[in-house]
Amino acid sequence: MKTTLIIDCDPGVDDATGLLMAFAASNIDLLAITTVGGNVPAGQTARNACILRQIANREDVPVFAGADRPLVRDPAGAGEFHGEEGLGDMAPFDPAKGVEAEPAADAIIRLVMARPAGTVDLVMMGPMTNLALALRRQPQLAGHLKQVVAMGGARSEGGNITASAEFNIWADPDAAHEVMQSPVPVVMIGLDATHQVRATEERIRTIEAIDNASSQTVACMLRFSQRVERTIVGWDAAPLHDPCTVAYVMAPELFRLRPAEIRIETQSDLSRGHTAVEMRGDLLEARHLWAVKADAEGIFDLIGETLASAGAKS
Repeated sequence: MKTTLIIDCDPGVDDATGLLMAFAASNIDLLAITTVGGNVPAGQTARNACILRQIANREDVPVFAGADRPLVRDPAGAGEFHGEEGLGDMAPFDPAKGVEAEPAADAIIRLVMARPAGTVDLVMMGPMTNLALALRRQPQLAGHLKQVVAMGGARSEGGNITASAEFNIWADPDAAHEVMQSPVPVVMIGLDATHQVRATEERIRTIEAIDNASSQTVACMLRFSQRVERTIVGWDAAPLHDPCTVAYVMAPELFRLRPAEIRIETQSDLSRGHTAVEMRGDLLEARHLWAVKADAEGIFDLIGETLASAGAKS
């Protein structure tokens, strides 16, 4: 059975790994890629998605550019962790095929609402601005989506942009608040889980040994992340954040989740973007699931096996 999904993202070196994995996966029916300003400005994230699509030879998948700024705040980037262009050490180029004319939020509404309720997953690798805009325009979207699988938030691990906030949520906390307050079911894979998934030297070498363009691109991104983490953070092996969303869609057994009520702090500058993850009490009707455990070895095996299926490098 194929999983039908849309990926909303802000590529981004780890987004690149998740996208190339999804492009290669035989059990994913990828309806579209939508992009948002986040790790780098919106024009670059849209271009980067088109570049990665071309590398994967998947021009059949449309790319829709979305919000260039958060709902109410100034844009904020993370270029120091992704490179000035968002592609690490990889030099960008003008892709042969660009984005579609339709805005991302409109495309999400159209593509999801055209299919039976509960049949489309939305994977989110960046700020939640596009989905928040789509829900404002079409509130019925929340009940039509099967689920949202989002990389975002932090609880026990603390934040990676402030003491308590993870970047994707911090970048547009107002959008995240609106999404989490909506009726849509959300699986949240935050730093508590992604910090368990480390791109060790051995794991990078395994991907480098796969002889196709997608794998070599992923290895290049992982090498950049490894260098940045060692230089800026002091960790030897960089955590792999955004691809965990695609891994979950493909193999949910690789994660352990707990039902929760997740709320987003929007008022305090000190704790902007903090994810309050409440796992106590009666949560039988909880719409939110919080990832507490990730099988790193299984996830990297899945990445390698999936990328290996992308075809021989020409």
